[in-house]
Amino acid sequence: MLHHLSIPAREPRRVATALAELLGGDVTEFGPVPGAFIAWARDETGTAIDCLPLGTEMRPGENDEEARFATAEHPSPFGATHAALSVDRTEDEIRAVADREGWRAVRCDRGSFSVVEFWVENSLMLEFLTPEMAADYLAAVRPG
Repeated sequence: MLHHLSIPAREPRRVATALAELLGGDVTEFGPVPGAFIAWARDETGTAIDCLPLGTEMRPGENDEEARFATAEHPSPFGATHAALSVDRTEDEIRAVADREGWRAVRCDRGSFSVVEFWVENSLMLEFLTPEMAADYLAAVRPG
C-alpha cells in the first residue's frame, strides 16, 4: 500500500488543490519546505501526495541524521517517477479537472486494464484508476 508520495510542481498549491479534489480530501501546508503543500485523501491508509516546489531535492543526512531538503539550480520538469492511484471518480470527472487546469489527460490501455494518464502541469504523470479500472487492475495483478 502507498501511504504518501512526493512530487515536484511549479505551482505546488495549485497542484495539491487539484489532486485533493480527485482524492476527495483537502490540502495543508508541508512545514519542512517553504511553499510546499500536501494533498490528503483522508482515507483509512493516510494517502497523501506532497507537492514540493520544482527543484526540491531530498539528500541523505550525515550519520544518523534524517534526510535534508535542498534546491537544485537547474531542475528539469520531467522525470521517471510516476504512480498509479485508485480514485472514487469517473473518467469524466478526472478529465474535467485536467481540462480546467490545462493539463493533458488521456485514457490508455495497459493490456488487461486501463488507466487515465493525468499529466500534472504537463510534466509529471499520475495514472488514475476509476473504481472499474481498479477492479480490472487488481484482477490482473493479484496472485491466483
